[in-house]
Amino acid sequence: MGSFSVWHWLIVLVVVLLLFGRGKIPELMGDVAKGIKSFKKGMGDDDATPETKTVESKTVDATTVDNKAEEAKDRG
Repeated sequence: MGSFSVWHWLIVLVVVLLLFGRGKIPELMGDVAKGIKSFKKGMGDDDATPETKTVESKTVDATTVDNKAEEAKDRG
């Protein structure tokens, strides 16, 4: 019950071919290979060029928020 015979694998192969067709499987494998290559290239680029990102921060005091809220009430 735990192992599959050759006939089981042949039936699985026939079902897969019926579902995807003969031409579709090589296309899928080609797309998978391109994805893997792209992923490896992206990982290599991250190691080669370390980027530093700066984030601008703005401080807002409570009076500015209150003033803007009052202006919004006056308009609408």
